[in-house]
Amino acid sequence: MSSLQVEQYIELSVGAETCAIRIEEIHEIIKMQSITDIPFSRPEIKGVMNLRGKVVCVMSLRSLLGMPDERDTRATRIIVVRYQEEYIGLIVDRVRKVTTYSDIHPPAGGHGRHIESFFHGIGQQGDNLVGILKLDEILGG
Repeated sequence: MSSLQVEQYIELSVGAETCAIRIEEIHEIIKMQSITDIPFSRPEIKGVMNLRGKVVCVMSLRSLLGMPDERDTRATRIIVVRYQEEYIGLIVDRVRKVTTYSDIHPPAGGHGRHIESFFHGIGQQGDNLVGILKLDEILGG
């Protein structure tokens, strides 16, 4: 029996893209709920919500990745992550599954907005390749 712990990820969809977030970075995943608008905020900030008495800023992962927003569907979820001692909600189109990757490759550069700054690496599972998001860069960048 190996003592090596395999890192788990949550695979999610934004538009046609599939990305992943390390499971240890996720506080919880909830269904879409009412969000209170914040006037004059940046376009990626959708507002705030009440999460059991805590005020949580909610952002669109689509906007953060430079994609246009779309209407919420029944599959839309808010992934609540911990970032700099606060909770932040990220709106995603769909949460797909919990998974592990057999290989993680360094991100390839040369894609305009410095793709390597958004991703820790590219997870590989068979022929599927999935970008593993670097939350510090996406949320703080």
